Amino acid sequence: MPAAAGPRDVATLLGQGLALHQQGQLARAKAIYAQVLATQPKNFDALHLSGAAAGQAGDFAEALANYEKAIAIQPDHAEVHFRRGHALRALKRAEDAVASYDRALAIRPDYAEAWSSRGNAFKEMGRLEEALASYDRALAIKPQYAGAWSNRGVALQELDRAEEALASCDRALALAPGHAEAHSNRGNALKALNRLDEALASFDNALALKPGYVHAAWNKALALLALGRFEQGWAWYESRWNNEDTGLALRSYPQPRWLGRESLAGKTILLYAEQGLGDTIQFCRYARLVQAQGARVVLEVPAALVPLLQGLAGVDQLLAEGSPLPAFDCQSPLLSLPLAFDTRLDSIPAPVPYLTSSAAKRGAWASRLGQKTRPRIGLAWSGRTTHKNDRNRSITLGELAAQLPDDFDYISLQKDLREADQASLPASGIRHFAHQLRDFTDTAALCDLVDLVITVDTSVAHLAGAMGRQTRVLLPLVPDWRWMTGRNDSPWYPTVRLVRQQAPGDWAGTLSRALAQPPG
Repeated sequence: MPAAAGPRDVATLLGQGLALHQQGQLARAKAIYAQVLATQPKNFDALHLSGAAAGQAGDFAEALANYEKAIAIQPDHAEVHFRRGHALRALKRAEDAVASYDRALAIRPDYAEAWSSRGNAFKEMGRLEEALASYDRALAIKPQYAGAWSNRGVALQELDRAEEALASCDRALALAPGHAEAHSNRGNALKALNRLDEALASFDNALALKPGYVHAAWNKALALLALGRFEQGWAWYESRWNNEDTGLALRSYPQPRWLGRESLAGKTILLYAEQGLGDTIQFCRYARLVQAQGARVVLEVPAALVPLLQGLAGVDQLLAEGSPLPAFDCQSPLLSLPLAFDTRLDSIPAPVPYLTSSAAKRGAWASRLGQKTRPRIGLAWSGRTTHKNDRNRSITLGELAAQLPDDFDYISLQKDLREADQASLPASGIRHFAHQLRDFTDTAALCDLVDLVITVDTSVAHLAGAMGRQTRVLLPLVPDWRWMTGRNDSPWYPTVRLVRQQAPGDWAGTLSRALAQPPG
């Protein structure tokens, strides 16, 4: 056992550790704190500082353990409860983090940083009104707190109060012009107001202040692509990897990623889906272009899409995610292929149909639908509830049904019906087939048996577009980048027409315009 250190020795060691800590030499600082703890395991300062160093190094479990030991020694130390809240948030325990911040605030009610961080924890849980109240408490204590103004802007934007969000971010930047996060948050507020060129300037300011800032880089990519500036946008779109905004992690393979530079002649390439079902349907079209480079193409997709994509042009072997992989020479995620092919607005590969329904499924569904007496319209009004923008892109069945004229036969193209929509179904006049839609091949058959598809921005929009069906896509005021801005057509899908909201939340007017021109 090491000899016990005296108070003077401990103070000296802690001073040395703190100096290294402040210089960013975390491993050396932690080693010194450990030296103190070896002889004084209940040394509060060493535990507190060890927790801080571990947190800065990204070891949040170790940080939490040290903070809890420190709290056992000094239960009324507000800063340790505050730091413990940070560790809990990093460990995705936001509710526990709120309790830790509350403990800090019970000890020190005027702790503005704890109020602001408490707001961040509530924001992470989606409890936006509570987040906003916490930011406001922080600012009542410390009106010059730029970070709280910036974070308040994020909460306001997520509450669809973009003008107020912009004003809050502007207040942050008036106080701290070099605050990179506030520039990025300002850009998002501007993007939510469809002021994309101004948003790009804000993202550029953030990146100038903080090179490699993935949050700003990702949102810059989305703005560029929405503006059709593909020559820059695809390169910035690569910032989606290992980014908290997207939750996407780039797969690690020993085989190199193919980004269009090396010859594929005689090689086998693995292409794999990386995002949602609609994304996979939209970008599987690139398999044909890859095969034309002389490659043997293996395509891995979610199991739900395997029946639909059987026979897709350009695919030599189709696999469900999780299946054993064959030998391959190189690989690419699907949404990196537009970058590999230097896709511009005038070179989008858009021949349709590139997906078709099966004759057997069409026959079975034709029998189920019965004799056609009126024009048929296929409807899809909501996507998955976990989608980040679901509150803006989905419509309730009640809202939809209220706009439907009586002179059409309405066919549901939705497999699942939300609980909130169940009560509206009987009076809606929409024929809903529930679990009879077993997979996308059934949905594809129904798309072929209706005269027009009307859908929100969900996988049905991509399916109908890829099949070359007459389709109208209902879009929120600020849609996903792929539908771009200021146009009623889609360069990705020649038979699709876009019907955009003219005011936030105005689905009634949007549906009315979608239905104004009958199918045919």
